[in-house]
Amino acid sequence: MVRIKRAYEPPGREDGHRILIDRLWPRGLRKEDLPLDAWAKDLAPTDGLRRWFGHEPSRWRGFIARYRQELRAPAARALLDELSRRATAGTVTIVYGARDEAHNNAVVVLGEIERRLRRSTRSSGRQRAHSAADRSVP
Repeated sequence: MVRIKRAYEPPGREDGHRILIDRLWPRGLRKEDLPLDAWAKDLAPTDGLRRWFGHEPSRWRGFIARYRQELRAPAARALLDELSRRATAGTVTIVYGARDEAHNNAVVVLGEIERRLRRSTRSSGRQRAHSAADRSVP
């Protein structure tokens, strides 16, 4: 299971593995006041993309396309793969600092992880179907 949560919301026991995916630390929070398991700056948008977007909903589609391109970098892909693996075993909570809950990088990262999980489920289903078919051949 994967969920997203603002850094300013209190943590819950159901959060599981908590990971901050912003390049900058959330304003007004002390590090000791934000319980995290990891801070993945490599999953954050670049400064240039973050500034270009400026949390303008009119730029949302462009932000998604550009950010997905950035998430193809090896370090980001490795982190997305790791979070996908963690999500199959338990809960992963993606923590972010933006005010806008609908237009932020955590929404995009959530979508990318869910896409990986769907792809993994489909491919494992195909593998099971192939192995069952292989066993039924006389």
